[in-house]
Amino acid sequence: MSDVQIGLAAALEQFSPRESIRLAKAGEERGFSGQMAADHFQPWVPQQGESSFVWSMLASLAENTTGDLGPGVTCPSFRLHPAMVAQAAATLEATYPGRTWLGIGSGEALNEHIIGGYWPEAPERVRRMFEALEVIRKLFTGKDVKHNGEFFKLHTTRLWTLPETPPPVYIASAGPYTSRKTGELADGLITPGASIEKLGGILDNFNAGAKKAGKNGDEMPKLLQVHLSWAEDDETAWANAMDQWPNGGMKFPKADVRSPFDFAQMAKLVRREDFEGRMVVSSDPDEHRAALQKYIDAGFNRIYIHNVGRNQDQFLDVFGKEVLPKLTA
Repeated sequence: MSDVQIGLAAALEQFSPRESIRLAKAGEERGFSGQMAADHFQPWVPQQGESSFVWSMLASLAENTTGDLGPGVTCPSFRLHPAMVAQAAATLEATYPGRTWLGIGSGEALNEHIIGGYWPEAPERVRRMFEALEVIRKLFTGKDVKHNGEFFKLHTTRLWTLPETPPPVYIASAGPYTSRKTGELADGLITPGASIEKLGGILDNFNAGAKKAGKNGDEMPKLLQVHLSWAEDDETAWANAMDQWPNGGMKFPKADVRSPFDFAQMAKLVRREDFEGRMVVSSDPDEHRAALQKYIDAGFNRIYIHNVGRNQDQFLDVFGKEVLPKLTA
């Protein structure tokens, strides 16, 4: 599968820094390539229990593995100014050349509202993200730059620590407008697992945006983050999903919810049927393999898997032996 990579989504909301590093190393030993690390200030629900700083973790993950890695995704618009995100990403790539990428998104209140202030509607958040991308691109040139935009200002300044080549920038997109603009402006796409029909629409819009910019969308990185629940029996897989990842069954936009404790209240309403079409919950490795194969066949060339339970070592063993070798590009 030379042109498709299967990596791990490092759930920093669930595992301590040292445990996350251990799991990354264990995953690489079993054939997983690369890490998409969650950038959260808070976990989704209290029982997940962690939220380490993604940029510290990316450096540690890079030091302990050999694959690609990046934040999936960071928001360069509220908690972190785009200049700080540019500096962090440039430093990481300068330290681990050729391995890193910068994933950005428009943000969620759970992580971004913590600095206070007005929390804007989605269209403004998207505009902020695309302006942040402009700031980051300017700084990646290494030249002295100024910026006076709708949301951000830069006095004459530059990045002093730069890699030979800036890291590629991938944008998290799920709607038609953002998907098209991502194809046009970014180096690749990041999106979460969904129905094949919805994902097909996202890829079509992404390819249309890429074509407008004179790029071939088929040749660009298309990253998919897949949450799943595998355990040795179905009941345990379901228990893990309901306890550790009830947000996977919440069929509504989550970007405006501000607290893990609010998510915990909403989680009480989640039922098994709410995961249908959103997340595979099964003890059968072949059921998971078939779902992942559909994503590859749809056109995704880099997939990062997150098994939502705490049974990570069993999951890595089983998927390393029974799932990864059977996937075909």
